[in-house]
Amino acid sequence: MYIPPANRVEDVAKTRAFIHAHGFATLVTSKQGIPWASHLPVLLDERDDGDRLRSHMARVNEQWRHFNPNEEVLCVFHGPHAYISPSWYSSKVAVPTWNYAVVHAYGIAKVEDDGFLRRVVEDTTLKYESKQASPWKLDLPDGTISSLMKAIVGFSIQITRVETKFKLGQNRSKEDQQGTLTALKRSVDGDSRSLADFISNNS
Repeated sequence: MYIPPANRVEDVAKTRAFIHAHGFATLVTSKQGIPWASHLPVLLDERDDGDRLRSHMARVNEQWRHFNPNEEVLCVFHGPHAYISPSWYSSKVAVPTWNYAVVHAYGIAKVEDDGFLRRVVEDTTLKYESKQASPWKLDLPDGTISSLMKAIVGFSIQITRVETKFKLGQNRSKEDQQGTLTALKRSVDGDSRSLADFISNNS
């Protein structure tokens, strides 16, 4: 990923927090030179021996058959993004752009056993149900759960390298940055307001 110095994030804690907050990711692999992408909920395990991603996919999705111990996969975590109008700047000479935040996590993926799969399903459910007013629990009959588990595959990705890019207008003047933030906050577009909140929390 192309990352100008002003947009590169080296802070490991920021990257980890971003992945936790934006866990619906795009997993990219390649088979015989043809790219393949799936969109999946992904969990991050912070570990002293190297961070790890965990997820699951439908067994009929052939992507898990692409996993190779000698080839990296790419997992893209997408954050808030929005169109930026030059009319928001104090500067007279400017062009439109798009601001966004994203993390590219590369690593070695492998299929895991049934016990691992069960924990992934339980942990993913717990993470997202904890935000609900009345959290649903995975308390289905064992036979039903076992049957459902046969239709999915659990896998891990041992992270080998990470690229984090926050393109938030850092190359603009303070006046231009403030004009952008003000306009994003006032926007009727939900994505624009989300980007405004992100900028406020990362400036």
